[in-house]
Amino acid sequence: MSHKMFSELGLSESILKAVEKLGFEQASPIQSEAIPPLLEGKDLIGQSQTGSGKTAAFGIPAVERVDDQLHQPQVLILCPTRELASQVAEEIAKLAAFRPGVRELPIYGGASYERQFRGLRNGPQIVIGTPGRLIDHIENGALNLEAVKMVVLDEGDRMLDMGFREDIEKILQATHDDRQTVIFSATLPPAIKAIIKDFTKEPVHVKIEATAVTMPAIEQSYVEVDFRSKTEVLCRLLDVHDVSYGIIFGFTKAQVDEVTEALLARGYSADKLHGDMAQNMRERVMKRFREHQFDLLVATDVAARGLDVDDLEIVFNYELPHDPEDYVHRIGRTGRAGKTGKAISLISGREYGRLQQVMRFTKGQLQRISVPLISEVEERRATRTADLIRETLEGSDFKPQESLVEELGNSGYSPNQIIAALMHLLGEETGRPLERIREDDPRAPKGRREDRGERPERPERPARFERGERFDRGEGGDRRERFERPERGPRKFNEGPSVGRIDDSNGAWIKLSVGSNAGVEPRDIVGAITGEAGVSREVIGTIKVFPAITLAQVLADEADNIINSIKGAKLRGKSVNAMHGTPPTPGGGGGGNSGGPRRFGGDRDGPPRSRKPFRESGGGRFERGERFSRGGGRRRDD
Repeated sequence: MSHKMFSELGLSESILKAVEKLGFEQASPIQSEAIPPLLEGKDLIGQSQTGSGKTAAFGIPAVERVDDQLHQPQVLILCPTRELASQVAEEIAKLAAFRPGVRELPIYGGASYERQFRGLRNGPQIVIGTPGRLIDHIENGALNLEAVKMVVLDEGDRMLDMGFREDIEKILQATHDDRQTVIFSATLPPAIKAIIKDFTKEPVHVKIEATAVTMPAIEQSYVEVDFRSKTEVLCRLLDVHDVSYGIIFGFTKAQVDEVTEALLARGYSADKLHGDMAQNMRERVMKRFREHQFDLLVATDVAARGLDVDDLEIVFNYELPHDPEDYVHRIGRTGRAGKTGKAISLISGREYGRLQQVMRFTKGQLQRISVPLISEVEERRATRTADLIRETLEGSDFKPQESLVEELGNSGYSPNQIIAALMHLLGEETGRPLERIREDDPRAPKGRREDRGERPERPERPARFERGERFDRGEGGDRRERFERPERGPRKFNEGPSVGRIDDSNGAWIKLSVGSNAGVEPRDIVGAITGEAGVSREVIGTIKVFPAITLAQVLADEADNIINSIKGAKLRGKSVNAMHGTPPTPGGGGGGNSGGPRRFGGDRDGPPRSRKPFRESGGGRFERGERFSRGGGRRRDD
């Protein structure tokens, strides 16, 4: 398919100015083929992969077709996830930059209903949202569809996979029959074909092959590694490639948490993104990432679709997805808008089948690369150190140290020795720890164990000691001694140090419905309060984490704000409730409740729940180990 200039597509002056401001002159294939029929009001089915410019393909006609004098929703854009809805709304805002009368509004789950009610009352012409939340606003009368003349389904196949078919059909049925229906979908499964048949009229079909759009600009490779050494190999790759802006995709939320913590512990600038995080926290992370406030984003596939960032250098697949199409969406985050990018996948034994599926799906070969050696990493670090010194010398932004250099020279050291020592110290200060790769990796390439050396001989095993004895290796050699189990002292709870200067004179206690049983630690509470309430660490005092609840002392003036902000947030995968609490009783439970079990909130408010070992479903109990699932339900939002 041919590329056209935007000036050839019959666009208004305001759109051409917006496109020029964005830095584009030539339309992508999907834009060249889709924009003309959409401007004519025709229905359209577009097949195009992420990164091909499809948002502008329907966004430009949407902005062109609205009447900025009519303050009612005229274009409705449905997206599968919150992230994609937010991204599309930002793109629409950029395209409408020179039409001040055109307003857009994103609507999705996890955000404030009241704020969305206010936005709808302001009369936006273009509404972008997830199906579940759109249905909510339609049913409560806040979203009026009378003036809607264009409905767009973005990533239609993905929405159907997520269980939105009923909602999509309900929304389409609620609009006028003479509306323009636009469906963009990477694939056309039977369910999408059914929607096309029932809700479109003689649609124009536009198809852009994925390999022609997304693959050539991305250098794809993989490295074989034992799954237990993935983190170390990832760190070596980050150092060798000198990554300053990249995404690392994990397979599960727990995996994302673990990788993020490991990177932070090694000194990398990283943050995470997954579905268990509150929506405002996810938006805050993405804003910081787009502004380059940190280098590495570790994310699940929730971020693979709808994540729009510029100048992304590289994408790592910490673990390959099961669906090859998800692989394409992941690596589609880099190599965009004609730029080049890299994608490296870490492959362990169980992922080789998925690798073959990816190669068949993309109709290409991924280059196999080797695990970087420690010597290669150290060489790269030395090069960076030399570059840093060279930049400092060229900038002349340093204090003269001739006397110190002369003193070292008088001590018998040559200039080369002094420089080498300084570079070594600078490299040690800026470098990160390197670990040895596991030697029992059966798939480790031969000849790549130079950094590990020969396996040392195992020392002779000492004689077995009896139960009740402790084997203690001290400076004097091996020593055995009898020991008794110490008497268990009173139970201690996880108490965090006071972060700010908060005490009983200026503080108030709040109670949160999560505790150590959920894996919560004081640092989690500090992060949740500062992140959700937007306050500084100085307003937080003592934190006491009990098994089922947590008590935190905060500045009294901020207590209500913190309680209202943190309600509904998720912490360690648990939804958090918050309320005012009372000081903990020494030696007792939280909130002064030491007289027996309490429900969250303090005093007993009814008889205790009966404890049933299993839930009954249908004709009887199901056995332990069986899974209880809710059939027929639908997922309303991401």
